[in-house]
Amino acid sequence: MKLLWLALGLISLALALIGVVLPLLPTVPFLLLAALCFARSSERLHRWLMSHPTFGPPIADWQEHGAINVRGKRLATLSILAVFGVSLVLGLRPLILGIQAVVLATVLLFIWTRPNV
Repeated sequence: MKLLWLALGLISLALALIGVVLPLLPTVPFLLLAALCFARSSERLHRWLMSHPTFGPPIADWQEHGAINVRGKRLATLSILAVFGVSLVLGLRPLILGIQAVVLATVLLFIWTRPNV
């Protein structure tokens, strides 16, 4: 079972790293999932992730306070707007744009209603 948790943790970490440069993938949710998986599979990887200067603080903020820092909120908002802008430029069907707008607006609402750190 530990191998399954380890594999899921590594996949989540890889997706989080891709999400750093690709606005379509959210970074922090995958980091949270990686932390959960590593906590169940590898104390060494969990400790590394939690003490990482870039990845550790957002995980700790979420675990301790359910909070997202303002910089993260702003970056998430910019990424979401960029994704929706690309969809507009590509000329997606209005139904798809409408669904996307509702989902992205809901995500933004969730992000901006979390406490600040």
